[in-house]
Amino acid sequence: MTNRRVVVTGIGAISPVGNDAETGWKNIIEGKSGIGPLTRLNAEEFPVKVAAEIKDFDIETYINRKEARKMDRFTHYAIAASVMAYNDSKLEITDENAARVGVWIGSGIGGLETLETQHENFLNRGYKRVSPFFVPMMIPDMAAGQVSILLGAKGINSCTVTACATGTNSIGDAFKAIQRGDADVMITGGAEAPITKMSVAGFCANTALSTNPDPQTASRPFDLNRDGFVIGEGAGIIVLEDLEHALNRGAKIYAEIAGYGSTGDAFHITAPAPGGEGGARAMKIAIEDAGLNPEDIQYVNAHGTSTPYNDKYETMAVKEVFGDHANKLAISSTKSMTGHMLGAAGGVEAIFTIQAIRDSILPPTINIETPDPECDLDYVPNQARKGEINAAISNSLGFGGHNATILFKKYQ
Repeated sequence: MTNRRVVVTGIGAISPVGNDAETGWKNIIEGKSGIGPLTRLNAEEFPVKVAAEIKDFDIETYINRKEARKMDRFTHYAIAASVMAYNDSKLEITDENAARVGVWIGSGIGGLETLETQHENFLNRGYKRVSPFFVPMMIPDMAAGQVSILLGAKGINSCTVTACATGTNSIGDAFKAIQRGDADVMITGGAEAPITKMSVAGFCANTALSTNPDPQTASRPFDLNRDGFVIGEGAGIIVLEDLEHALNRGAKIYAEIAGYGSTGDAFHITAPAPGGEGGARAMKIAIEDAGLNPEDIQYVNAHGTSTPYNDKYETMAVKEVFGDHANKLAISSTKSMTGHMLGAAGGVEAIFTIQAIRDSILPPTINIETPDPECDLDYVPNQARKGEINAAISNSLGFGGHNATILFKKYQ
């Protein structure tokens, strides 16, 4: 049996650069950062002063207040992005097709905000003051669960939890489910709301976050003076569809998803493997899975966190995979503008990669002022530029040694 072709027919995003996919993309290609002062928490309590927060978001645009109160913020973001992607796809879920439409939405840390507030209730007022919705609000799979309930999708319902690789692994896993015939449509991506006291405290304690107090320059992937990532939040969701199914209903097709690679470093809980060897293998697998050669790729949406080791090792991994072609690749880290959305990053960055293919625009990496001699490739510094893209990859690398790469190509 030949594998089925899979295409993207809907996109939806809530991100620090915009509360819908097209606003976010417009700001990305204009080089506008969504990073600002840390307002969700008391910044006086932390060495970190900036964050990439969601602004002017109202969940009641999508569901009623009573239902919203039974959900953590990461689920709110997932619902909003999923509804936008579903509406964009013009798909109709009916009694006839519901069992063939699945949901695969991941979250790196799930409802940590709920855990913190309910734990305080328990300590201060006893178990009877803990919300009866505490557990279903907190668990990471609840974004997928609530989206399936809201939209009536009765197919595969799953959740990947692979730290910062979550969104990309989720999309890759959903792609494979359609490819092998287990579903016709998958609503997939990642969601995260990690700007909480304990999350920020934990990342501060392991010195992963930038302590640069200037919101405009704190996230600076591949720059010599980078000093850590900026924590972000949001959700990125796409609708994947069997090509024949999409054609039969006259769907708009953004791009084709053609390859997926997933590997483990087996090295360290937080540090990437030397030389980025695990990430290199993920890229190779994705390119082979798509039946392409490295020189067929024009663009890489890098994981590019703005941490010293990640950016250096990801650069080494790209050189390992692409050889001489690495110097002809356009590479960018859109995290320079969105911050790092952890489990949502791969979902939002998949959308940016799809939009780059659609519009033949290479998004920039902003804040490259002093290039790192060890990061010496073309990171599309500071300004977007035109560029034909027939095939592109998006990388995500997570704590625990999780590496994931997905490959999109122009639909033909």
